[in-house]
Amino acid sequence: MPRRFLFLSLLWAASCSYASAAADQWIQVSSPHFTVITDTGDKQGRHILDQFERMRWLFQTLFPKTKVDPPLPIVVIAVRNQREFQTIEPAAYLSKGQVNLAGLFLSTSDKNYVLLRLDASEEHPFASIYHEYTHLQFRDSLQWMPLWLNEGLAEFIQNTEIRNKDVQLGEPSVDDILYLRQNRLLALPTLFKVDATSPYYHEEQKASVFYAESWALTHYLEVTDREKGTHRIPDYVSLVRQHQDPVVAAETAFGDLKQLQSALEGYIRAGNYKEFILSSAAAPLDEASYQSKPLTQAQADADRADFLAYVQRTADARSLLDTVLKAEPDNAQAHETMGSMAYREGDTDAARKWYGEAVRLNPQSFLANYYFATLSMHGGDLSNAAEVEACLRAAIRLNHDFAPAYDQLAGLLAMRHEDLDEAHVLNVQAIELEPGNLAYRMNAATVLMTMGRYNDAATVLRNSAKAAKSLHEEAILQRQLKQIESIQALGANPSAMITAPPTGQVDIETAEKVVDVVPPPKHPTEPADGPKHMAVGLISKVQCSYPAELEFQIETAKKPVTVYSNNYLKIDLTVSGFTPKGDMNPCKDFEGMKARVQYAESSDKTVDGQVIAVELRK
Repeated sequence: MPRRFLFLSLLWAASCSYASAAADQWIQVSSPHFTVITDTGDKQGRHILDQFERMRWLFQTLFPKTKVDPPLPIVVIAVRNQREFQTIEPAAYLSKGQVNLAGLFLSTSDKNYVLLRLDASEEHPFASIYHEYTHLQFRDSLQWMPLWLNEGLAEFIQNTEIRNKDVQLGEPSVDDILYLRQNRLLALPTLFKVDATSPYYHEEQKASVFYAESWALTHYLEVTDREKGTHRIPDYVSLVRQHQDPVVAAETAFGDLKQLQSALEGYIRAGNYKEFILSSAAAPLDEASYQSKPLTQAQADADRADFLAYVQRTADARSLLDTVLKAEPDNAQAHETMGSMAYREGDTDAARKWYGEAVRLNPQSFLANYYFATLSMHGGDLSNAAEVEACLRAAIRLNHDFAPAYDQLAGLLAMRHEDLDEAHVLNVQAIELEPGNLAYRMNAATVLMTMGRYNDAATVLRNSAKAAKSLHEEAILQRQLKQIESIQALGANPSAMITAPPTGQVDIETAEKVVDVVPPPKHPTEPADGPKHMAVGLISKVQCSYPAELEFQIETAKKPVTVYSNNYLKIDLTVSGFTPKGDMNPCKDFEGMKARVQYAESSDKTVDGQVIAVELRK
């Protein structure tokens, strides 16, 4: 039984011929939370925007403690029919016999896109979008939320029907019910322990049991909690949020698990599935505040080309952008997309130029400001430090929740050895926005070392090691901690606690004596600008070394291909056919996985090349 939703994160696909859209009038309708771009007119655009605002309200109502607005904007491209949909949908779904999509949700490291086909007639055509929107809402919970509950809630919400005055929630899936009646359930202790490495999450047959049972248990608990006035799911969430074992937490919140298993099996056999009706008439939505504006064909094509670039229809995107730039040479979105494609291809000079033009044309783009600044710092170049700093501060001002800009600005200040107190505050803000990002914590420790606050840096690393998601991450943190201890042993004076003022600059010469003990990378650190190649096969022989060096082989049909990266945190990592729980760790999770790997030839001929991008497949 196939999984019932589609999640795309920069799907690699072969380029196919591009059919230009009809010359319809495109409209952009916006609220503070969503932007809708459609060729169906202002009235329909406002209706679509209102539907998404009501879905957002639903989460505010059901989960009042959840941060409902993601740090990255959500752009909805809604087209009138299948023909228009196919002009920009991923190329892999255009061939004969593929899934006939009605919509998809695409989430990347810097964009959230929704693509809708408004002529879809099947029941719940946008279930995949509601499913992935649910995951987006719980993005900050991935470190502690068990996989069964994360997927169970997404399955529970995916069949939501949003009407003019009410919202129908919890409609069961016929496929789930039939499957569960015909197959044996997982024992609940097994279900509660399933994680991203479990065969029950990856293998097709077992995955079907996992998803269907996760939905059924979530539905049963939600309904019975409402009927009996209990709060077992909130109690369970409170326990696992404190990192209690998911089975122990379930025994505490749900009671005897054998009795719960029996009750769940009876619930499935009985087939008496109730649904929730929430009145949205009183939802605080001000439709009059929705702002709409007509788009020129070039403006609409620039937005569509950006989507094409993100789903790797690069040739089609470039062809469309050529048309856009001829019609509107100063189209800011076209320049930004050209920068994105150049960056993905490893041409940092061209990317910086395109992003610089995008900033000039549209200073209000936080992404253009961020990428121009980041690319300007490439290789430690500080020749235009003032301009870089201004762009990073603009990115933060334009998007207060975009953690990378805080981290990058902290790094810039540390490189210049000035405003180190502010650099530390910026590090803390980045960590608060993305608590699970290991690189931010390591950077925070580096800034504290630069300030001479060795004890504080050590404290950050020790606390981070406790929350590490893998033994490899913990080893990286412990290695950096040993460096700090070595610096202290050479005579540097440790500072006071983190709340105290800094005690002065670090002795750079002393620090370098210790850092130089770390062996240089095995392979050269150089731009990935050599000839590009693609390898498809099974990943094997994964090797990692400090601080973020990675080497592995791809077992292709012809011969093994050996590739490396000296900073695996910068690899363009995507997935297709499954949704990982949290960040994928290359050192732990790559071994034995199917993958499509893009790499560039390197000056080091002992390997085949340097990794640019990896798409993991189920």
